[in-house]
Amino acid sequence: MHHVYLVHLLIIWAAVAISGRVADKTRLTPVLWYLFAGAFLTNLGWLPAEPLPFVEGVAELGIILIMFALGFEESIENFLSAMKRSWGVAFFGALAPFFTAYWLALAFWDDRSVALMCGLAMTATAVSLTMVSLRSEGLSRTRAATGIMSAAVLDDIASLALVAILVPLAAGSTVTGPEDIAWIMGKAVLFFVIVVVVTTWIFPPDIKSGIIRYVPGLRDVGISHLLQMSAGTQVTLVMMLVAVSLALLGELLGFHPAVGAYFAGLALREEYFVARRQPDQGAYERARHIIDDMAFNWIGPVFFVVLGGSLVFDWALVLSVSWMAVGLFLALFVAQVLSAGLAARFTGGFAWHESAMIGFGMLGRAELAFVVMGIAYLQYPILSDAAFYTLMLTAALLNIAVPLAIRWWKPYYVGRRPLPGWMQSPRGVEPDPGISITDPAVTGTVMPPAPDHEVDSEPAPGGDDIDSTSESKD
Repeated sequence: MHHVYLVHLLIIWAAVAISGRVADKTRLTPVLWYLFAGAFLTNLGWLPAEPLPFVEGVAELGIILIMFALGFEESIENFLSAMKRSWGVAFFGALAPFFTAYWLALAFWDDRSVALMCGLAMTATAVSLTMVSLRSEGLSRTRAATGIMSAAVLDDIASLALVAILVPLAAGSTVTGPEDIAWIMGKAVLFFVIVVVVTTWIFPPDIKSGIIRYVPGLRDVGISHLLQMSAGTQVTLVMMLVAVSLALLGELLGFHPAVGAYFAGLALREEYFVARRQPDQGAYERARHIIDDMAFNWIGPVFFVVLGGSLVFDWALVLSVSWMAVGLFLALFVAQVLSAGLAARFTGGFAWHESAMIGFGMLGRAELAFVVMGIAYLQYPILSDAAFYTLMLTAALLNIAVPLAIRWWKPYYVGRRPLPGWMQSPRGVEPDPGISITDPAVTGTVMPPAPDHEVDSEPAPGGDDIDSTSESKD
C-alpha cells in the first residue's frame, strides 16, 4: 500500500478516540490509556515498533504543541519565580534516582559501565507526561505544576551535561573535557538569553526601555502586528511559527524541542492578541481553544501512543527480568518522591501538600531516558538485553505511576480530604490561585446536561477557602 503511513495514523487516531472514551468511564487521565494503546497495538503487530518518518514527525509536532499549549496557559513571571525555588528539586531529585539505579544495577549485573548508563537513564524527568496528567486533573496552573516544570528545565540542562560526560566514560572512549562541558552550559545560557531578548524587546508592542526604543520601525510593532495580520485570520499560523521556531532553536542549542516550545507559549501574553483600532476581547480565548484542541485532542496524543509503542515485548526475556524491573521501580519510586518532595519543602519552601505533588510529578521517564537507552544499547555495546528490557519495563511502570499518583493525591491537594497530621499546618492549606473550584476536573463532579437537571455533589471541606482564578494567563 502506497499510503501506509495514513493507515498507521488512522489506527493511532482511532486508538486516541477509544482511549478518551475509556478515560471518561474510568475517571483516569487519557495519557495512561494512550500509552497502553500504543504498547498493545505494537505488540499486536498493527503498528511498527519503529514508526514511519511521517508518523514520527506528527508525534514530534504533537509534543511541541502540548508543551506550547501548557506554556501558553502559564505566566512567565510565575515561572521565573518558581525557578528560583526549584533548584533543590532539580538537584536532589536527580541525584537520588541516579545513585539508586546505579547501585541496584551494579548489584544485578556487576558492571560499572552498565550501572552508569542505568543511573543516567533513570535521571531525566518526563515533564510532558506529568503536565498533561496535571492538566487533566485541573491542576496545570498550580504552584506545584510550575515548580515541576521549572525544576525539569534545570534537570534537562544537568542531564545533557551528564550524557556528555558519562556516555564516553561508559563506552571506554576519551572522557569529555572541561571545554566540552563549558560549551554545553554556554549553549544553555545562550538559549535563555535569546528567550529573554525575545520576550522583553521583540514581542512587546510598545518598548519603553532598552536600545529598541530608539528604533522607530521596531519599537511599536512587536508580535501584535503579526497576530493581527489579515484581520486576525492568521493567528494560529503565527503562533505555530513562534512555537516551532523556538522549539528548533532549543534543539539546536541542546535542549529537547519541547522545552523551546514551552518558552514560546510563556512569551505570548494575552494583551498581544488585542488590536488597538478594533479591540477583540475574544481573540485570545479563540486562539487558546484552537491550540488546546490540537494539543490535547488529536495531534498531541499521537506522541503518547508512539511512546507507548516503543515497548516491544520479548515475553521470555520480560518474564526473566520482571523481578528486577519491579524492584528497580519500587526503589526509584521511593527515592524520587522523597528526594524531590523533601527538596521542595526544605529548599523551595513549598507547603507539604505541594511538595508531595512535586515528588509524584517528577516520577515520569521518557524522551531523554529512551535516548540514553538507545545510545547504550544500539550505538555502543554497553547494555545487555536483560539490562535494556529491565530499564524499559521500569520506565513504563514509572510512567504509569505518574497519572495514578497524581489522581490519588489530588483530593489532598485541593482540600477535599484532610492531610496526614504531620503535614498539617496551624493555618490550614494555603489557597493556590491555580485551582479553580468551578472546574469539574478539580471538583470531581459531572456537569449537568441542562440547566434544569442538577447533580447532587457534596462540597469540598474548606472549599470556600480556595480562591478561584480567572482563565487569563496574567
